[in-house]
Amino acid sequence: MPSKSQFRLLGQRRFLPFYLTQFSGAFNDNLFKNALLLLITYSTGSLMGLSVNVVVNLAAFLFILPFFLFSGIAGEMADRYEKSRIIRNVKLAEIVIMAVAALGLWFGWYELLLVLLFLMGTQSTFFGPVKYAILPQVLADDELVGGNGLVGMGTFVAILLGTIAAGLLMGFETAARLTAIAVVVMSVLGYLAARQVPETEPDGSGVTVRFRPVVETWRLMALAAERRQVLLAVLTISWFWFLGAAYLTQFPNFARTNLLGDETVVTLLLSMFTIGISIGAMMCERLTKHRITLAPVPWGALGLSLFGVDLYFAVPDDPVASTWLTLLTDPVYLRVLMDLVGIGICGGLFIVPLYAFIQHETPRAKRARIIAALNVINALFMVVSALAGILVLGALEVSIPGFFLLLSLLNGVVLLVVWRLQRKTAWSSVDK
Repeated sequence: MPSKSQFRLLGQRRFLPFYLTQFSGAFNDNLFKNALLLLITYSTGSLMGLSVNVVVNLAAFLFILPFFLFSGIAGEMADRYEKSRIIRNVKLAEIVIMAVAALGLWFGWYELLLVLLFLMGTQSTFFGPVKYAILPQVLADDELVGGNGLVGMGTFVAILLGTIAAGLLMGFETAARLTAIAVVVMSVLGYLAARQVPETEPDGSGVTVRFRPVVETWRLMALAAERRQVLLAVLTISWFWFLGAAYLTQFPNFARTNLLGDETVVTLLLSMFTIGISIGAMMCERLTKHRITLAPVPWGALGLSLFGVDLYFAVPDDPVASTWLTLLTDPVYLRVLMDLVGIGICGGLFIVPLYAFIQHETPRAKRARIIAALNVINALFMVVSALAGILVLGALEVSIPGFFLLLSLLNGVVLLVVWRLQRKTAWSSVDK
């Protein structure tokens, strides 16, 4: 059985350039999105006569819409054509998009920047299927869980760093112009990394690429449903994104209302959540002993529920004004942080083996389209998560801790599903 660490992959050309490419893309997306929203919030106060809240939701809609429109085409292309070439073309498109975005930031053309969010979402739509479909071609079976762990860790760390970087840039008088320079530089660095990604063998020479938005995306759903166990794994991953989106969306208001915290508290909550996911993702390789198995997933699901319930009881009834230092030194608030770290760790244990399982159990010629279907369902679940937050917190007037408790109890149903899925797929574990 292999004893080498997953981190050795970071020293190998078959993995490192791809890893740096996806890391830079996730960082740049979040740097641009968060910087744009902060600039609109604090510089203009409104846009096109719309309130900040409407603009924020419009921005989220524009970024996620391409996943519903173009995922079918993106999956077909990733199965049909050589993947490193697609990666390079996508990153080249990112340079063009960010160059135009830099002009918009430099001159304050915020309406243009909202349109560019749609183009960024389109670029992410075409990168998504390649991102996970390429891993089984460049990694051995006994490296697949570790490779997915590194990608999961890198993605969430990049999201965190991009978000923090956007906030730090807002502290400068020339924030918009500094952001313009930063997004172009990062896109160029991402393209340079993409040029080093080794070529892979195309998987589906018989795949026909049809430029029919929505129609081809709908066809993905039938493809994803061909194998029930794979479909259940897809839906389970999407539930995690539902849960994660709900937590991340509520962090700012949770910090302000329930912890009486300043902006540093929001950053700390996001950091603890991200650190937890990264730890959980890194633990998967050791826990699975380099095998493709869903054994950690039920434990991750159980932890998501238990830590979520404890978070409800950990929130103080009479909070005092807090900063990041308060949360790290006051035992009451420290319990909240530990629960968020625990939720993150269990999230990592939950999601990484599922990605590896889907990659391993999906036919090679259809793999990218299955991943594209997963991306569509993820996007749908995140939209539903936002609507659920509006309904529960707004119409039903449930508190944010109460919303977290409700999610944790609903996760108990998912626990039963993944426990049964793990038992049925135990045969698929491959000990190399």
